[in-house]
Amino acid sequence: MSNKVVKFGGSSLADANQFRKVAAIIRSDEKRRYVVPSAPGKRFSDDIKITDMLYKCAELAVNNADFSEDFQLIKNRYNEIIAELGIDMSLDSEFDAIVSELKSRPARDFAASRGEYLNGKILAKYLGYNFVDAADIIVFDTKGVLLLEETVKAVREKLRELDNAVIPGFYGRTTEGFIKTFSRGGSDVTGSIIANAVKADIYENWTDVSGFLVADPRIVENPDVIETITYRELRELAYMGASVLHEDAIFPVRSAGIPINIRNTNRPEDAGTMIVSNDYDFSKESLSHTITGIAGRKGFSTINIEKAMMNSETGFGMKVLQVLYENGLSFEHMPSGIDTMSITLDSAKLEPVRENVLSGIRKAVNPDNLEIEDGIAILAVVGRRMKNTRGTVARIFAAMAHARINVKLIDQGSSELNVIIGVSEHDLPEAIRRIYDMFINSEK
Repeated sequence: MSNKVVKFGGSSLADANQFRKVAAIIRSDEKRRYVVPSAPGKRFSDDIKITDMLYKCAELAVNNADFSEDFQLIKNRYNEIIAELGIDMSLDSEFDAIVSELKSRPARDFAASRGEYLNGKILAKYLGYNFVDAADIIVFDTKGVLLLEETVKAVREKLRELDNAVIPGFYGRTTEGFIKTFSRGGSDVTGSIIANAVKADIYENWTDVSGFLVADPRIVENPDVIETITYRELRELAYMGASVLHEDAIFPVRSAGIPINIRNTNRPEDAGTMIVSNDYDFSKESLSHTITGIAGRKGFSTINIEKAMMNSETGFGMKVLQVLYENGLSFEHMPSGIDTMSITLDSAKLEPVRENVLSGIRKAVNPDNLEIEDGIAILAVVGRRMKNTRGTVARIFAAMAHARINVKLIDQGSSELNVIIGVSEHDLPEAIRRIYDMFINSEK
């Protein structure tokens, strides 16, 4: 039987009204059989997420302080949702069990997991779906590392006989029996694992935005939504700072060849962004923009090395990289010329060993000139279509030249999937806007 796994974020389940939207979405497609909810998020900008409230209770419990008032606020949130939805249910026994556990054995992971657990109970009741405790099927080892094979096996055995189920996100149980959570955003991981286990047709990740955007909306006004993106493109943009799904949330579905659809709970009519395998056949799709996305990060430094006849000196690059290795540094990019080499690194990691690196390079290769330039930002222009489009780099340079932005670095990988550009940090926002205009607005 075909099926979809659907995950809903905290903002999608923040109150009773959001629950109604979620239920309508699920009921509108009979394939949406397995649902992964997050804990209630913020209802308004100054609100507090349930997970944060639970962390506070755990902190108070660890210090033997009274947390009854704080926990009452949590109970009120859930009881309000139940009352407004008109559900005939009580969570009193669950509340009592949580309080008892926090008093006898306060643990942050247990406390935090209860947000999803309680929300899952309510959603399952409201939908008339089976409730499956994630602690019964998501397995971690004693060090807190997910045991994927054991988990997939447990999920399949549990869900084999169930036509539908609500499985809370964010947590599981160790082989010793203790509740263990993923890192923040872990409900995405749970949904991905469930999708892998049930061999879903698609993994729908419902949130409060209509998919991934071509550029940061804080920099570009009303940027376009990316309709389709490959996992490789997604990884490039995520590495450069774009706010996208965590790598841990992608791996289980990517390895199984299951596409992810990012959707908006508040605008279910929007198609959102489809994340597809790298070998997806795009020939049937209409030609879109040359680029897929733009993302940038500040906080880099460049070590500039000059030495006459550098290119004929055997082992020059190796000696320089050995200095970085000895100081525990990795580099981002390393373009070079006949007599020059530039190495771009993370400024924060370089700073504690800056003088050691400079003296080490001088000792190793005796350069004619050596300097470090700080305040560098790197942006990536990513797109699978760039490979077959002439003049992409020329258009990027034209956009920079028109804005009088000095390009300090340019690097293109052999895959031709992305072009990396280095500029001064203060030029980064304008550089992103100019590239967006060149490749998105001008192609509409």
